[in-house]
Amino acid sequence: MYLKLLQRKNKLYASLATALLFLNLLSFNELYGQQKAIAPIVLQLEKASIVDVFNAIKKQSSYTIIYSDQVTALEKRVNLNINSSEINTILNLLVEHYGITYQVSGTTISVKLPSKSQQRIKGVVKDQYGIAVPGATVILKGTNQGVSTDLDGSFSIAAQIGKDKLQVSFIGYKTVEALVSKTMQITMVIDQTSLEEVVVVGYGKQKKANVTGAVDQVGAETFRDRPVTNLAKALQGEIGNLNLVIGDGKPTRSATYNVRGTTSIGGGGSALVLIDGVPGDPSLLNPNDIESVSVLKDAASAAIYGARGSFGVILITTKESKNEKSKINFSTNFSILDHTVKPDLVTNGYQWAEQFDQSYYSWNDYKMHPSKANSVFPFSMEYLQELKQHDQDPSLSKVQIDPSTGKYVYYGNTDWMKELYADMITAQEYNLNASGSGEKASYYLSGRINSQDGVFRYNPDKFKMYNLRGKGALRLTNWLKLENNFEYAEMDYFFPILNHPSDTPVWRRISDEAFPVAMLYNPDGTLTHNAAIVFGSFITGGNYSDTNRQQLRNTTSFKADIIKEELSFYGDFTFRNLNEVENKQYTPVPYSVRPGELSQRGENKLQEYQKKTTYKGMNLYTEYKKQFNGHNIKGLIGYNYEKLRLDRRSFERNDLTNSLLPDFGLATGENIVLKAGGYQWATLGAFFRFNYNYREKYFVEVNGRYDGSSKFPENQQWGFFPSASVGYRVSQENFWQNSRLADIIPELKFRASYGSLGNGNIAPYQYLETMSVNQLNVLLNGKNPLYTNKPNVIPNGLTWEKATTFNIGLDTQWFNRRLVTSFDWYKRSTTDMYTQGTPLPEVFGATEPKGNYADLQTKGWELSIAWRDQINFSKPLKYKFKFILSDNKSTITKFNNPTKSLDTFYQGMQVGEIWGFENAGYFIDQADIDNHADQSYIRVSAANIKMPGDIKFADLNGDGVIDIGDNTLNNPGDRRVIGNSTPRFNFGFKADFEWNNFFFNAFFQGVGKRDFWPGADNSLFWGAYNRPYSWHPSKMSNMMWSEQNPDAYFPRMRGYVALNSRGELNVQQSKYIQNAAYIRLKNLTIGYDFPKHLLEKNKIQSLRIFFTGQNLWTYSPMFRVLKTMDPEVIDGSDPELAGNRGNGMRYPMLKTFSLGLDITF
Repeated sequence: MYLKLLQRKNKLYASLATALLFLNLLSFNELYGQQKAIAPIVLQLEKASIVDVFNAIKKQSSYTIIYSDQVTALEKRVNLNINSSEINTILNLLVEHYGITYQVSGTTISVKLPSKSQQRIKGVVKDQYGIAVPGATVILKGTNQGVSTDLDGSFSIAAQIGKDKLQVSFIGYKTVEALVSKTMQITMVIDQTSLEEVVVVGYGKQKKANVTGAVDQVGAETFRDRPVTNLAKALQGEIGNLNLVIGDGKPTRSATYNVRGTTSIGGGGSALVLIDGVPGDPSLLNPNDIESVSVLKDAASAAIYGARGSFGVILITTKESKNEKSKINFSTNFSILDHTVKPDLVTNGYQWAEQFDQSYYSWNDYKMHPSKANSVFPFSMEYLQELKQHDQDPSLSKVQIDPSTGKYVYYGNTDWMKELYADMITAQEYNLNASGSGEKASYYLSGRINSQDGVFRYNPDKFKMYNLRGKGALRLTNWLKLENNFEYAEMDYFFPILNHPSDTPVWRRISDEAFPVAMLYNPDGTLTHNAAIVFGSFITGGNYSDTNRQQLRNTTSFKADIIKEELSFYGDFTFRNLNEVENKQYTPVPYSVRPGELSQRGENKLQEYQKKTTYKGMNLYTEYKKQFNGHNIKGLIGYNYEKLRLDRRSFERNDLTNSLLPDFGLATGENIVLKAGGYQWATLGAFFRFNYNYREKYFVEVNGRYDGSSKFPENQQWGFFPSASVGYRVSQENFWQNSRLADIIPELKFRASYGSLGNGNIAPYQYLETMSVNQLNVLLNGKNPLYTNKPNVIPNGLTWEKATTFNIGLDTQWFNRRLVTSFDWYKRSTTDMYTQGTPLPEVFGATEPKGNYADLQTKGWELSIAWRDQINFSKPLKYKFKFILSDNKSTITKFNNPTKSLDTFYQGMQVGEIWGFENAGYFIDQADIDNHADQSYIRVSAANIKMPGDIKFADLNGDGVIDIGDNTLNNPGDRRVIGNSTPRFNFGFKADFEWNNFFFNAFFQGVGKRDFWPGADNSLFWGAYNRPYSWHPSKMSNMMWSEQNPDAYFPRMRGYVALNSRGELNVQQSKYIQNAAYIRLKNLTIGYDFPKHLLEKNKIQSLRIFFTGQNLWTYSPMFRVLKTMDPEVIDGSDPELAGNRGNGMRYPMLKTFSLGLDITF
């Protein structure tokens, strides 16, 4: 079976590699031909026939010229003196001299004589200001025949006067069609589409040119041809200062949506995500249903959502029918997935054992060798010698029996990572949607099935997602329109788990117990003891988490036009029900330590967790707008109500009688655990917005919301949160439009906003004395009795956190709107943050109550630069570039920490600070140790005896002692700020190309600056410095200090120094801070759109095929040290599992290779 899977994988990879190689060869050939073709062609000919000219061109370029006998028969001879790299310029001159017509396709030129009905037409293309437009494409409509204008905007083409039409196009201008006349002057008008673009804002839409707040938006093209399991993976890097932290590659992983950096260290502050105006979970959304995503970043744009939108709002709008005939679209893709980073670890048993022994021996001051590798694997120096013999003689048996104990003895070379992960991971996606509209009704229906195999070889995880959406609109009268938006989503995820008391991630078990010398199976086919501990639960099955999430949502809305084009009344009513059920089964794992003896490890029990969330929401609002004498007024006032209830239940019972029938009715154990809980809250708000502009030149917008929340005490439940913004479009002024500046910068707008919002994102009941009721795990009189603890201490006067934001922005467009830029700078102050209060004496007997005790300030900026243009290679090569860069940093401006202890926040602290010691190299000899400051605070071994090769730390305060002082800002000992863990300079770069129906898109995303401390229990980085028996990165053996390698990156090998408290690699220090900045090729797409004239015969509107790659390439400066962790998977371990200690101990990040098809009928 394994060989078949391997052969299947190799065939798929070979096929994919062949296809990619073929595409690369084609593109290289095309590129090479174009490079050669555009080299300057020099024609210095006298009395030359047209054939002479063709031969001269072919000698100096890679062009192939095809022509008929009629062209050969031309007798006219001319003198030519040409030096040009533009083939169209040369061919246009030949048109003048010989009266031919031509067509260029790639590096092939077709030449013929015009038909008798055609004449040589000359013309010129200018813009609306009378300036020539060079490089414009002039095509004879309905044919592939075309030319480009020269530097003077002139062109010449064969056409029939009064019958044919010319189609003229150029980037930044509207396409023009003109009936052919003898001499033609064609005027092109600047395309105002970018100004007419509409962006989604709170409770409505606005022209982008009229927006005065900080709003950014991406369209459906962002998600097209992107086989992603959820929205966040496609959005990452697309919008400045929209910071999406995904964490790992698990298909169910939901991202954290953050706008503009640190929001609150108290109540929390993720952005509010609204799907069609209603709060929702974007991970359950079908990305193919998305029409646009708008991000409201500042207080002015988000104020209308009040306390729910205090730290930004993400508005997701789904597709609907657009006044079009009925159409059906089907798309599908098939993907192969692989790991972005594969750790290269030591798998040779003897090499691992030798390093294990040395690291353990050195920690024990070279006085004691190990007698056991962690918990169950025996070890001795005699065994090490036997391993050496087996390493030198591979013919020796890998498993033997110890005659003294009768137990198995293993001499393996096991690659546990290879055993853990499957050879191939695949995914499939199918999308089907239908839409249409008529005079009184419209509809949009869509469905999606998405499935992905898991990464594990045994009992692999499996992900399935089902989406169904139905949207419809019905115009009941000429003034009343009714709409309904129905959505159903279901997610199933099966995930194998370990039968271990703390639900430890499998990566932690591999780190602790998967020694290369150990083996997976005994000779009789039973599992070894180590295998049972590591992932025997996967192999035997019966140990899993099976999660099902079902969401049903329906929104019914109406629009009533009270006064046509002036006064409208809107309303929507939403019901959402989310049911989540997780079933866990634990089945003991059998294993054997000696022939004929079978033992079991683990528990036998069932668990079920249920969570039900019910949401009800309503919006009622009216909008009035009026235009007169250049004045544009719009006002909106409304009411919002939301209520959410969450109920949780869990069940547990042991001793399942049959592991194949996981039913509580078949569990007979007496350990029955029942738990329940939940909460509910409601909000009520009234809001308004007033917009005014004069001739779309001067803009004013005022927003306000009066919010009430049940999460606060009665006397603090209500708050009013206003904002205002202004804008000035200088480019609309007459002095600007009548100057040459308008040609260079046709759009220039300044923006500014200021506003304050409340933050209602705290848990309910914080102002009440609550007591949790739990069940003891101890049996008393045959039962598990209930117990409770003393109530929590309530805060004194709980109120809203407040976020106040000042924002200034500049929007520009340059060079016929080909260059578009936008820049925003902001300062956000979060006050009255909900944090711990004044420290109380220990005799108080409880943790000090939380309250509104802290303030925070965040400053940042975002920059967006986009360029679009075209180059003519017989057909236009259209290209677009977009670069996004953003940054922010946050400072604590108030915190109740009078001693300024470094164990928590303090006033003046920059969020993310990393304090540590400064490295001063390694100790050289005993004299160096004796003459250095007292470094006994830092541990290097069990007896803490320093030796050459141990780390030497700088005595920064000069007191002769290396320590942490009072651990305060005023006395930090010998520590200083050595880095900052906050990601800085997030960026994205996108390049799009279109030519002759081919398209190519590349998108890079990354972080420009981030410091990362590997942390304790991070064996992927520290290897045996962490735990001697852990996995050992292969590269590390050449990076450790020795007398022969005194300048090595790592110090003398000593186990536990990266794990033990105050160990020399456990304490944070300057040398081992890692640069976790990275750049990733997030997406690469190559595809082809079939020409419409080929499809229309088969009643097909469009057809495209494409290859897409996700996360194809990653580089990080971290890789210069060890390439064992993906820079996006370095923080913590799997959050769904309880035993989550150790950075990087989580599901791997994946790259994807996909082939897809998209067809519309």
